[in-house]
This record gives sequence, structure tokens and C-alpha cells, in this order.
Amino acid sequence: MKTVMWFRRDLRLQDNKALAHALQNSAADELILLFQMNPQQFIQESANHNAFFASLASFKERIDQEAHLQIMVGEPLDLFSRLKRKLPDWQAIYFNEDTCGFGAKRDQQAMRFFEENNIQSFSFQDAYLHGSEEIKKNDGSKYQVFTPYYNKWKEAPKETPIPVSYTAEKIFSACLFPEEEAAYREQIARIPLKQYSVGEETARRRLNTFIDQKLQSYENNRDFPYQDQTSHLSTFLRTGELSIRTIWQELASAPSSLSKETFKKELAWRDFYNMIYSAFPQQKEEAIQEKFRYIQWTNDPEMFVKWQKGETGYPIIDAAMRQLNQTGWMHNRLRMITASFLVKNLHIDWRWGEKYFQKMLIDYDAANNIGGWQWAASTGTDAVPYFRIFNPIIQSKKFDNDGQFIKKYVPELKQVPQKYIHQPNLMNEALQTQYHVHLGENYPKPIVDYASSKKQTLFLYEASKEIHQEMNNPRFK
Repeated sequence: MKTVMWFRRDLRLQDNKALAHALQNSAADELILLFQMNPQQFIQESANHNAFFASLASFKERIDQEAHLQIMVGEPLDLFSRLKRKLPDWQAIYFNEDTCGFGAKRDQQAMRFFEENNIQSFSFQDAYLHGSEEIKKNDGSKYQVFTPYYNKWKEAPKETPIPVSYTAEKIFSACLFPEEEAAYREQIARIPLKQYSVGEETARRRLNTFIDQKLQSYENNRDFPYQDQTSHLSTFLRTGELSIRTIWQELASAPSSLSKETFKKELAWRDFYNMIYSAFPQQKEEAIQEKFRYIQWTNDPEMFVKWQKGETGYPIIDAAMRQLNQTGWMHNRLRMITASFLVKNLHIDWRWGEKYFQKMLIDYDAANNIGGWQWAASTGTDAVPYFRIFNPIIQSKKFDNDGQFIKKYVPELKQVPQKYIHQPNLMNEALQTQYHVHLGENYPKPIVDYASSKKQTLFLYEASKEIHQEMNNPRFK
């Protein structure tokens, strides 16, 4: 009897719930390790996909040293049909579940196939400290505000790491689909693998470095992008190269501090946004708050491109976007500032920004990214009020006062003194010549006036509220 372990975003051998159960219930040469590649990942090349492929390559290389990770390319139903024909004695499958977005739809289709073909399926909540159905109000409904959710979340017991007795003797080692493995190798060959930090061991070292060297100062320094005191664990959580339970265990062993509690709250936000995405599966394409579904976005394509390229004339925005474009990562404080600027100063639909981040982020997590964009756009649950609009100049002075981060990613401004680094447009022609910055030539003038764009934002949101009220007025029904 053959059993399948279906890996998805859990590319690790340790503390893997589904793998632990699959190994426990498999005999020698019985367990097939499988990764299904979506054909769209070949077509839609992006930093997001490349980073994931790099992690997959590392994971496969590790397994293939002693056994074999089967690679299959195709939609789940076609893929599993072919696998069943190849292995008529396939009777069970184990996997760690997805409860929202694309993954949830894929799992629903797969579960129907397993049921129709008499294949026992065993799924597990593995990616979060608390799954989307675990933390609820007393009446059984889901929270939509973070603070009461967090108050119950922090009191709930947390799971400890799952021991995995991994042994290659139990793994079916023959390659079942050589043509598909060849297609995988061609894809991997196009990726600059050395560009990415990948693998379970790398992830564990990153965790240890954060706990030992950064956690103590996390509360005071986490918002300053040049100091870079954040954990950088998001890329490994996204691929599953690091277990959330392992993070929690290491965090629990650290001395008590305000920084420790602040980081715990960030982990709670991750669970919260996953729960929200599960409750509002349409949120990638639709504002959760109905009253803000009628905003008349300007959606100027030229402005959008300037925002993408980091050519807005607002140094902190430009530095942040260039960091994203060059590294595939952006500091969390800057994600909030750039999102607010796109939506509330350029009046471009938040969905445009969300999809660009999806393409560029190597730590892209749908629930977190969508939740963050709906928060910034004031359209989601427990979002920032629509009249709160980040001033990029004030944010720049507060979190990059001496301009070190700006100068790292906007070298055109490297000679500009602190007095003008946040607003180079205030320099007269003589100063521009002195500091080798020529506005409109080698660095852009501000593409939008903050004050006037803020007024327009308030008008757009108020107008949307009025339309919503009219549409829900009984007189118009």
C-alpha cells in the first residue's frame, strides 16, 4: 500500500505535523514524497515565484541525498489522476491544510477526488499558532477587531514542536515522472539560486540570531529601516522552512521583556489576518467594508509606474520601492507608508498595489499582504480610519532622520545634507548644483502635492459613503 506526503508551503523535515503522521503510519519503501507545481508558476515568472523555487530546490536537494522528492507539474485533479494510474495501490495522503485563498480552493477540489477514489486523506493545521477556526467569540462568531481577538489568542495554549522520526528507508526512492522532473530542472536553471537565503538550517540560524541579537531591542528599533532590527523570518514562514511552533518555543525561552510581548503580538496579527481571509474569501478583489466599495479611484497608469520604480520625488517612498525592487523585501514600516501614499495621495486602487507586492515580495503571504493593504486603504476590518493619512515627510524624518536608508537606495541624494534629505525640492538651484541634484533631471520633483491630495482623499471616501447610504436607503429600493 502506497501513502503520499503532499508538500506545499511546508518545505521542512522537522516539526512538520503532516510528515510526522505520514512517517508514523508508513512501512518501508511505502511513503511517496510529492510536490505539485502549478503550471502558472512557469508562465508568471516573478521574484515571488523565483524565491519559492529556490527554497524548493534546496529542499529537494536535501531529500534526494538519501531518498527522492517527486515533482509533478499540473492542476491537482489531473495530477492525482495520473498518480493513481501509476500507483493503483495508493490508498492514503497526508498534507498540511490551507484554509483560504487559492490553497483552500485547491484543497476542496483535491478532497473530492480523494473521496471519489477511496483515498484516505489526513489534513492538519500546521502553518499558524491558531488556525482560522480556533479563536472565536463566545457566541461562536469570528472576531473582526484585533484587540479582543488578541486578548483571547494570548490566553489560548500553544502547541509545542512536533518530533519527526524521519528515516529514508520509508521513502519510495524511484523517480516516477522523469519528464516532469526535467521541466522542473529547466525552471530551476533559470533562477539565480545563490541570490536567496534558503533551507531549514539557514532558517534556524536566522531565528537564533534574532532571539540572541535583535529581540532585546526590537520594541525600540523595529520601525527604523536602516537599523533593520526586524526578524526577517517572514520568508521562511512563507515557505514553511521554519515552523511557527519552533519560533514560539524559542521565543518562550527568551527573558521576559516588552520587546518579546511586541513580537508575540506580531505573530498574533499573522493568525488574525489568516482568520479574516478565511471569513472574507473575496477580500483580494473586494473591499470588506461595503461603504468603501464605491471609491472613484483616479488610477493614473503613469503615476503608478513612478510609484513602482521609486520615482515619486518623495525620498522615503522612492527608497522603499527601490528596496523592494532590488531585494524582494521591504521593511514593514515602509510597507505601510508606501501603501498609504499609493492609495491616499495618488488615489490608485489598493488592489493595484497589492498585486504588485504579490509579484515582487519574496515573503509574499496572501492573507498578510491583502490584510495590510486593506488596512492601509481603510477598507478592511479594524483598519486605520480613512482620514488618517501618513505624511511621507513626517514619517521620513521620524524613522530615517539622518537619511541613511534613503541614501542607501537613492544614491542621487547621497550628498544632500540632513536639512534637505527629506524634501530635496526645497533646495534652490545653487544648492542643487552644490549637492549634484537637479530636480526634474536626475531626481524627480514631487509628483503630487500632499496637502491637496489629502483633501481629495477625504472627498473620495465621503462620496463613497454617501453612495452606499443612498443604495441602502429603502426609498431607492
